[in-house]
Amino acid sequence: MSKTTSLMSGFLFLTLASVSTGAAAAEPFRFEDFFAGKSKAVGSFSAINGVKRKFTVDLTGKWDGRTLTLREDFVFDDGTRDTKTWRFVKTGPSTYSGTREDVIGETKVTLHGNVARFNYLVYLDSAKQANKVRFYDKMVLRSDGTVINTALVTKFGLPVAKTVVEFERAGGPAVKVSKR
Repeated sequence: MSKTTSLMSGFLFLTLASVSTGAAAAEPFRFEDFFAGKSKAVGSFSAINGVKRKFTVDLTGKWDGRTLTLREDFVFDDGTRDTKTWRFVKTGPSTYSGTREDVIGETKVTLHGNVARFNYLVYLDSAKQANKVRFYDKMVLRSDGTVINTALVTKFGLPVAKTVVEFERAGGPAVKVSKR
């Protein structure tokens, strides 16, 4: 093994170890803890064709002990409004099954420490069932109690857009995250 390869392997190991340690140090992320009640978000959508949209979202979550119903009321920078409703059924200590009116089928959500990952197919024009894309979401519960969601959007397996959304609990701090 060359010196360069050995150094790169060591760097990769240290990088992966620090990423792993960072995720383990945070309190577990549970959708029902963060999203039950009122929360709000600001976000943006940027596509490779130059389309850019900013938006705000008011969220209302109801947890019944098994299902989180999460209503999202969007207001886009051009004044357009939209409402979507997620239904996340808890299927295990760190897994959920999610559906939404514009999502094709369901998504499987997996949480590991302070990170949630899921992907799903959606029609961007749900009324016409047109422009089908896949979202790959990664939500991270941060140490300040906010959640950042970054989503890569693909069409035919190729990246076509990116969405970034930052969530916070309405009226105060969100879930407390320990800094061990």
